[in-house]
Amino acid sequence: MEIGIDSFASVMSSKGETLEGSTAISELLERIAYADQAGLDFFGIGEHHRKEFLDSSSVTILAAAAALTKNIRLGSAVTVLSAADPVRVFQSFATLDLISKGRAEMVVGRGSFTEAFPLFGYKLQDYDELFAEKLELLLAIQKNQKVTWSGKFRAPLTDQSIFPRPLQNPLPVWLGVGGTPASFVRAGTLGLPLMVAIIGGETHRFRPLVDLYREAGKRAGYSPEQLKVGLHSLGYVAETTEKAIEDYYRGHAANMDKIGKERGWPPMNRARFDAARSSLGSLLLGSPEEVADKILRHSEALGGISRVTFQMDNADLSNEKLKDAIKLLGTKVKPLLKGV
Repeated sequence: MEIGIDSFASVMSSKGETLEGSTAISELLERIAYADQAGLDFFGIGEHHRKEFLDSSSVTILAAAAALTKNIRLGSAVTVLSAADPVRVFQSFATLDLISKGRAEMVVGRGSFTEAFPLFGYKLQDYDELFAEKLELLLAIQKNQKVTWSGKFRAPLTDQSIFPRPLQNPLPVWLGVGGTPASFVRAGTLGLPLMVAIIGGETHRFRPLVDLYREAGKRAGYSPEQLKVGLHSLGYVAETTEKAIEDYYRGHAANMDKIGKERGWPPMNRARFDAARSSLGSLLLGSPEEVADKILRHSEALGGISRVTFQMDNADLSNEKLKDAIKLLGTKVKPLLKGV
């Protein structure tokens, strides 16, 4: 099983203060290089267009990271394809693939925030139609150097060559999904690896949706080996469970409350937090042994997963604490999952 990190390039420090942008980016790049040294398999950068995150140009960050790393795979988490031009998305990641010598990946999705739609001139009511059309074009470009294509939201292409071509053939494209059944079926029908974002509730409740994905993929003629499932979860690892809770809870609660005000969630309290970190809850938090055991339970509950990624920079943790957690993931958690 692969272990990775997803980051939204938060600008918040462990003291609740806003870092200078250059400092936040420098620390993020340091963590990516550290993750590579610790033996982690993947580092993903999200895409947001908000004051608190610096990941609006995720490929730029990943390209800088490619120059600092040797082995770790680098990708998005996720690219908001609905509000982007698939040609430019492909060109950017193909270039990243060349810079990284074949370590680039895309995780594409519709995004959990909506600010990209008005920012780039799209209507939110076209949410589903935009994504379906743009995914179709992206996959056409992934498979063919020359593309003829037409749609509703973009100018048509007629026997148009798309350059550069990546080192990998094909350049990996994962589909990032939340809880919409149609999204799981779409991923299976297209034979795309699936990255499931589970940031609340009990992970096993997603099993029927993962089953829909696998059934759709089987009907479309794809083998089980082609239908990979990844899990993106909030999480954090420390030497002991008590230390993990002490480090993580306050900042996590503050950030969940901030987002909750936008989305109508109830305030975060200790009872809800403890439910999330319970044996069935989605939060991957605790000692290395506890976290590894929980990953194995989640994998069994979902019928097998091939990758798990931790989002850890949502709790205003210091760069040093995040690096300590990365080291534990690489040196203690990953060995416990060897062979899975």
